[in-house]
Amino acid sequence: MTSPRLVYIGTDSGATTSKTGGVWADGSMVSMKLMQSSTNSQAGTEAVVRGWVKGVVDFLAQNEIGWAQVRGVGLAIPGPYQRYGVLGRTANLPAGFDGWNFHDDYSRALSAAAGRAVPLVVGNDGKFGGVAEAKLVRAGKKSSVLMLAPGSGLGCAYIDQNGLPLDGETLAGMEAAHMPAPLQLLGMRPLPCGCGRSWGCMEAYTTLSGMPHLVEEMLRRHPDHELAKSALSPKEKAMSIRGLAQKGDPLAVEIFDFQARALGIHAASLCLALDPGFVVVGGGLMDHESTTPEFRERYINIVRESAMPFLWPAQRSTIKFAASELGELSQSIGAALVALYTSK
Repeated sequence: MTSPRLVYIGTDSGATTSKTGGVWADGSMVSMKLMQSSTNSQAGTEAVVRGWVKGVVDFLAQNEIGWAQVRGVGLAIPGPYQRYGVLGRTANLPAGFDGWNFHDDYSRALSAAAGRAVPLVVGNDGKFGGVAEAKLVRAGKKSSVLMLAPGSGLGCAYIDQNGLPLDGETLAGMEAAHMPAPLQLLGMRPLPCGCGRSWGCMEAYTTLSGMPHLVEEMLRRHPDHELAKSALSPKEKAMSIRGLAQKGDPLAVEIFDFQARALGIHAASLCLALDPGFVVVGGGLMDHESTTPEFRERYINIVRESAMPFLWPAQRSTIKFAASELGELSQSIGAALVALYTSK
């Protein structure tokens, strides 16, 4: 009788949406189908953990996998952390989550669901997403990878040649979303950031978190646009921009062009420090189900072209820019891969 295949599960807990994925013991993906649900953070930490467990239960059922096959779980969650498994004051989650020992709470919940202890590894969502994308883009070769994933916030990761992320001494390595933007190049004022810094965090110019402010700024240049006359809230206007951009709306395209240019300049700064072989742009904007091929091609080209003038001459011919292949799957798959890698 053939033994059932062993599996490693990944949970990606974003600020607004949680996703579940998995890999087999050989590192191949269980499914390319995106399973997601609301993180429900406004209801508190217990509700969030219940959602994580339900995501795993539903994923196992959908793929006809039993708990006996599960050998480990990885959790990708935004930082920074007070210490391993304990959340610090993060920009995109409620203030009451500060100090939450999410590792212990999720570990207990997984054990209750499985009827036994299940090994759990946790880490920054951007870093874990980088692990998955690095595995794909390197295609079996040794090379370092810089990952930038704009979404609710800006996930950032540097993956070394062995496939592991840079964590740093306090687990805050590569929290590059909150480095200051070069405002003189962007022609923008310092925008507020949920982290509390007032110097103009790069996250505010490249992600959904800063989109309401960007829409406000751009509408001053487009006073006749339908959104300028709309009764929608700033957040609702921001949420509509991606859909408008897919239809070629000039204002929406201009906003995403601006974000791509800001991300390209940020990529150049990080390349000067890290000198990677690849720069991978991920997140929801690169998800094939959410954006058109034309949108993705335009975005990645602007990122590349905006970075090039600031790179060293040798880097311009060696660093390869690429769009992510996994899109919004990357962080859950990366979490599963880290669970696999650390089990050996």
